[in-house]
Amino acid sequence: MQTECSADLFGFAPVEGHKVVAAFDGGRMTSEAGAMLLGATDRQIRLIERFAGCFTDYRAADLVVHEVAGLVGQRVFGIALGYEDLIDHDQLRHDPVMAVLGGKLEEKRSDCAPLAGKSTLNRLELSREEPTRYHKISCDAAAIEALFVDLFLDAHWAPPPQITLDLDATDDPLHGHQEERFFHGYYDNYCYLPLYVFCGRHLLAAKLRPANIDASAGSVEEVARIVVQIRRRWPRVRILLRADCGFAREALMAWCENNDVDFLLGLAKNSRLVGEIEAELAAAREQSQRTEKPARRFRTSPGRRARAGAARGGSSPRRSGPKAPPTRALSSPRWRARSTRPATSMRSSIAPVARWKTGSRSANSTFMPTAPRPTRCAPTSYGCGSPRWPMC
Repeated sequence: MQTECSADLFGFAPVEGHKVVAAFDGGRMTSEAGAMLLGATDRQIRLIERFAGCFTDYRAADLVVHEVAGLVGQRVFGIALGYEDLIDHDQLRHDPVMAVLGGKLEEKRSDCAPLAGKSTLNRLELSREEPTRYHKISCDAAAIEALFVDLFLDAHWAPPPQITLDLDATDDPLHGHQEERFFHGYYDNYCYLPLYVFCGRHLLAAKLRPANIDASAGSVEEVARIVVQIRRRWPRVRILLRADCGFAREALMAWCENNDVDFLLGLAKNSRLVGEIEAELAAAREQSQRTEKPARRFRTSPGRRARAGAARGGSSPRRSGPKAPPTRALSSPRWRARSTRPATSMRSSIAPVARWKTGSRSANSTFMPTAPRPTRCAPTSYGCGSPRWPMC
């Protein structure tokens, strides 16, 4: 029996006199319309243009279909939309919104799409500082590092009286046998150990490193580079460096003291440190139990100041520079005179770091880290000169 097909498969009732029609002839569609907001933002801060300026294209100009600026923009927008793998661009190269962002609605050749595919983008991913026969796109690593700080500086109409640089190292899990792959005992997996430097919600540095190094490896060089660049534009800004106990190293603290940078570093508890501030820890613990609120006590030692804190019965030591105001409770009259806004809380300042950690753990890193091995730090009065642990 012959099948009877109805020509009116999508007959919908009219709504307020308007005819409702369903069809499959709507042309190319996209589910990434929100990317238009990213494009509008980029036109204001010129991120793609400035980032593309860090690359030099040595390809034959008459044969180039996809310019470096287009490749950089396509890669950045793809990552922002959640497409981390290059293979995703074999489909995204036909997406109309991505074409609008790239400024290329039509392909230049009949055998090409408006945007680049994974093979062309891979040439950008494999760029290096010196071009070779098979790598015609070179990058300026120093310019890329400086761009993050420049974007942070340009985001302010006027220099703030004080900024806080947050250092953090976290795990970037590996799901394959990448080069420089090591097991990290603290995170209990094979990973890289990237170094991040934040100032509020702004990312100032992200350095990929293997996991068989100390958490503070390379931190002095990164902080020195960032501080010099900031003070070139803001010579009078006060800089506070804040980090956990993984960065409580003599080299970093000595550099901060010699370069007028205040610091607040956590300290891992040990018998010598607890003995030094035993009275302060007991007083803070007693006050916290009585008031059911966090309590702090301070102890000044030669050269540096230690803080004993307690929260609901727990205790944690901190070390700060001679002038560092980690919270409003530690603010000095000189700091109150210079500050025009309340100090930001620890929770709000580490929020960008936490979000970056979450994002990095969901990624599959394939880059090769190039970080030097750190040397053993010198002994200090609080016992920070312990040898570097192999896995932490």
